[in-house]
Amino acid sequence: MRTTRAMAAAATAVAALSLAAPAAVARDGMPHGPSNIVAMPSVIARGGQLTITVDNCPRGGTATSDAFRPTRLSPVHGSNTARGTATVDRHARPGSHSITVVCDSRSLTNPTAFSVIGGVQGGLGGSSSTGATPTDMAIGGGLIAVAVVGGGVFWMRRRAEKRA
Repeated sequence: MRTTRAMAAAATAVAALSLAAPAAVARDGMPHGPSNIVAMPSVIARGGQLTITVDNCPRGGTATSDAFRPTRLSPVHGSNTARGTATVDRHARPGSHSITVVCDSRSLTNPTAFSVIGGVQGGLGGSSSTGATPTDMAIGGGLIAVAVVGGGVFWMRRRAEKRA
């Protein structure tokens, strides 16, 4: 009796999984529509070049994003893959960006395909252009005063030692 129940439960689980799984194959056994959008490098600076590779896009297509202009994807000979190179805009906002690919009028979006890193503040040690605050000035002035007083005390003690 236990074996029959276990077999019935297993059969029910297998049937439920097979009905819940989406049919992802076309008549010829190949998946239809683009899949697996890969952007390399996955973290890039503004103005950098991004290589986009898409599977199941044998005739090529187009890749779009808010971080670069629409880019043509060309088929890779001898495979079911398309590839293209996009240049990230110089004014793209830092953070995660999506890529949408259209192949044979079917589209696929990778919502976190790559990340744009922001620039650094250059100049005098990465300082900002707003300048020092009054608190910064007070701290700096206090440190300079302590250094001057400490140097004076040290010099006076050394002079006293030479006289004795």
